Amino acid sequence: MNIKKLGSRSFPYFLILPSILIMICTVLYPVFLTLMYSFQRYQLTKPYARKFIGTQNYVDILKDGNFYDVLINTGIVVGIILIVGIIFSFLTALILNRQNKLTNILTAIAIIPWVLPPVVNGVIWKFIFYPEFGLVNKILYYFNLTDSPILWLNTRYGALIIIGLIVAWRTIPFCTILLLANIKAIPEDIFEAAEVDGATTFEQIKSIMIPILFPTFLIVITNLVLTGINVFDEIVALVGFRKLGETYMIYNYNQTFSFFNIGYGSAISYTITIICGILGLIYIKVLKRRTA
Repeated sequence: MNIKKLGSRSFPYFLILPSILIMICTVLYPVFLTLMYSFQRYQLTKPYARKFIGTQNYVDILKDGNFYDVLINTGIVVGIILIVGIIFSFLTALILNRQNKLTNILTAIAIIPWVLPPVVNGVIWKFIFYPEFGLVNKILYYFNLTDSPILWLNTRYGALIIIGLIVAWRTIPFCTILLLANIKAIPEDIFEAAEVDGATTFEQIKSIMIPILFPTFLIVITNLVLTGINVFDEIVALVGFRKLGETYMIYNYNQTFSFFNIGYGSAISYTITIICGILGLIYIKVLKRRTA
């Protein structure tokens, strides 16, 4: 093919054509196919009973009591991730913002949890909270704080709290980097002028730094919420597919791949997508309002 005949206008589209084809095959087609499945009664165990049922799958989700249990579980995990993630991300960014000989080393250490794959993160923390020879129980034994092993991962709320903590631990480094980059972008003259006026360090952080970092905090919050909704590997590594740690993604996986209910599972996937889309719209509106 003579490339010159393509013309100056069509040549750029010719170059990105392979990428467009890959996106259609790996993203758009699966998204469209999942949407079609969500309107069908489709079980792999009954392939010949497949038929179009409209929005019945979505109605069944809202009628399912397990869905609301999953909703509560996901809300607990997201809430813990938000509280721990925001507080410790900001504190870590403030610590790393102070220039000293250990700053580079501390920055490298702080990034380590972010580098670990989620499943490895889950396995590590599973051994830490293991009932018999886990690190936490050994510390409690050493200080005579308990006489019998504590089953940290055998209760619903205990498992959810630990899941929230370890996912927050993995997400904090990324949020810290976002906050640290924007803290360093704030002109030093502002803080120097505030210090001359008698403002304390706490007042500078409260009245200057936090308002300037508000858009960054919104990005951090959005990232933490989406991470909490989509957490999967850590839960599987910690408690498997048991009900006590079942969140949206585990619920979706069980319905789709354990019970082979493809139609119902596809509807759950789009329910999660709708929730994430609503959160995204809220983020955009809040950001626009704050900018105005």
